[in-house]
Amino acid sequence: MYRVVELFTDLQDSNYRYNVGDEYPRTGYKPSTKRIDELSGANNKRGKPLIKAVQESAESVTEGVKEKPKRRKKN
Repeated sequence: MYRVVELFTDLQDSNYRYNVGDEYPRTGYKPSTKRIDELSGANNKRGKPLIKAVQESAESVTEGVKEKPKRRKKN
């Protein structure tokens, strides 16, 4: 997962505007590895990183996942 650190408009994503703090990429868009490298480094039109990799916490990974109901034992 990546977090936007500089406001930018992604020219390869239909000019979608990403604000600081947004998650990158947005739902429904799958950028290439090359594009992620460009945006996370200085090899882009701005010449500075626009996104930063962040680790997902275990809590955010399981967020929204419902627990399976426990089975009752038969007597």
